[in-house]
Amino acid sequence: MTADLALGTYRCQAIPEAAVRAAASGAWIDTAPNYATGQAQTLLAPALAAHPCLNVSTKTGYFTAAIGTDAVNTGVLTEDQAAAGHSLTPDYVRWQTGRNRAQLGRDRLDLPLLHNPERTHPGDRPALHCAIRDAFEVLEGETAAGHVAGYGIATWAGLEEEAFTVGELLALAAEAAGGQHHLVAVQLPVSLVMMTPIVQALHGRGPLPAAADAGLRVMASAPLHGGELPGMVDQELADLIRPGLTPAQACVLAVASCPGVTNVLLAASGAPHWKEAADAIAQPSLTAAKLREITGVLASP
Repeated sequence: MTADLALGTYRCQAIPEAAVRAAASGAWIDTAPNYATGQAQTLLAPALAAHPCLNVSTKTGYFTAAIGTDAVNTGVLTEDQAAAGHSLTPDYVRWQTGRNRAQLGRDRLDLPLLHNPERTHPGDRPALHCAIRDAFEVLEGETAAGHVAGYGIATWAGLEEEAFTVGELLALAAEAAGGQHHLVAVQLPVSLVMMTPIVQALHGRGPLPAAADAGLRVMASAPLHGGELPGMVDQELADLIRPGLTPAQACVLAVASCPGVTNVLLAASGAPHWKEAADAIAQPSLTAAKLREITGVLASP
């Protein structure tokens, strides 16, 4: 089975309209408090209010200068901490989780994600793991209070650079919870440019099989590599992936077919792009043999 399409709002240019389309198809929506210069969650709120069963993931970690000022004025960050533009301190995680609920108009968040936790204590794995565990402890408390259904991490380089592994994240969550934890998802880039997770998964290694074995939701971000991939993939390669698909569709289907991936995040601002991606996702999944052939072609000099 191919993964499900989800709306990613990082590069989305028309969030309210895109959210309505996503809601109509029952697609998951992913956002963050720093997206759209800090307006993304407010822009999503009307669609979420109209569709209370719609799932949305958000984040805590990065923040805009305005959010940083609010956090300082509230006493959850110092001036120096706010200047960094990123924080996983327990006070900040707790405060931002509450702020996310208010902006999204939700009493309970479906899925808050620690946003690029590798940004904290770069190069110092023990300190980073302590920070992640402490943030998980806050989110376990929010789960116990009914404010959060489950939580996870959204990373760009943390898993590939092995600042942490899926197994380590699961262990940190269990430690934070004192037993049964509520870590339920990981988000990471997967594309025909950032192919490492695909190649690893085809050999039964890496974060995707580890996450799948643990029953985690796996959200593949940047499947078109910031919109660059369709211009890099010619029709010959698209036809190798699946005859009849456009280059963009072929790239999306390749990610959606990767073992372990459950959701593919796409910032489709317009209706034609959303339909094009949805049609690709509706295709039968590529076989492991086909994915090996594709990654082999792309890896060859």
